[in-house]
Amino acid sequence: MRHRDKVQKLKRTRSHRKALLCHLATALITHKRIITTEAKAKALRPFVERLITRAKKAVLREQSGQLPAGWTVDLHARRFLARFIRDKKALQELFGAIAPKVLERPGGYTRIIKLSLYRRGDAARMALIELVDWTGVQEGATTEEQQTAAAS
Repeated sequence: MRHRDKVQKLKRTRSHRKALLCHLATALITHKRIITTEAKAKALRPFVERLITRAKKAVLREQSGQLPAGWTVDLHARRFLARFIRDKKALQELFGAIAPKVLERPGGYTRIIKLSLYRRGDAARMALIELVDWTGVQEGATTEEQQTAAAS
């Protein structure tokens, strides 16, 4: 029985699964949407949503001035998330663009769209996982000017 067991093992060891989710999360933050297998997308969704929520709370603390005296950024949250997002540009993207944009959203930052594609080697069903607020944004566009240029 799988009562209260929510970990999707993906036929990997714990360290391999953690590395896989970290790399997928980094790719999702960098590109705003990725295509992967349905099982990996379902495992990635809660992992990424927790990371975004943590970044969002850190940005709220920074904006409201709830940090210790002399601090301008929530260093603990940034270092905590750097354990999972190992790319510095992706971490900057998370705190600089993604977290401020989802401040008003109470959750549900990602969307999984099941595709009618099957991987050629093993016929695994493919899915697109994307950030909800970036549905019309071109990959890699971070600033408002780049987003409007990509939309037109």
